[in-house]
Amino acid sequence: MASDDVDHVWEMIEKIGFCMLASREGEDIRSRPMAAHADRNANAIYFLTDANSHKDEEIAAHPNVALAYADTGGQKYVSLSGRAEILNDRQKIEDLWSAAAKAWWDGPDDPAIRVLKVTPKDAQYWDSPGSIASTVKMLAAAVTSARPDMGDNAKVRM
Repeated sequence: MASDDVDHVWEMIEKIGFCMLASREGEDIRSRPMAAHADRNANAIYFLTDANSHKDEEIAAHPNVALAYADTGGQKYVSLSGRAEILNDRQKIEDLWSAAAKAWWDGPDDPAIRVLKVTPKDAQYWDSPGSIASTVKMLAAAVTSARPDMGDNAKVRM
């Protein structure tokens, strides 16, 4: 694993911002879109969540989660596995509070807000040169019967 790959994963997830958070409910896997707040210095990705949500119960029972980031316009993707925990960290809630959070809660002092912290374990990324360049490469490969170079892909231990 190259530290450049780890740096690249952090850069990609910071830039994309939103992800699908997948957790387990018994034998089923549930995913939902979440606004992610990456903090490389803390080796963590934070989310604001509601204390009354089902995902909190799912994470308490099965803390291993997956995060899927997608920038379809730029053809950039990250799949990240990690361990989640629910925190009632009022300072972190204040730090993460944004105007968008106002759609879900009255304010950062709302007693129903919790912090969902994911500590990354590993990740895999796909970073292509973009939609137009990818299409051109695929067409050229189809004509020449060669495999297209679709950009970088790496598995990374976080």
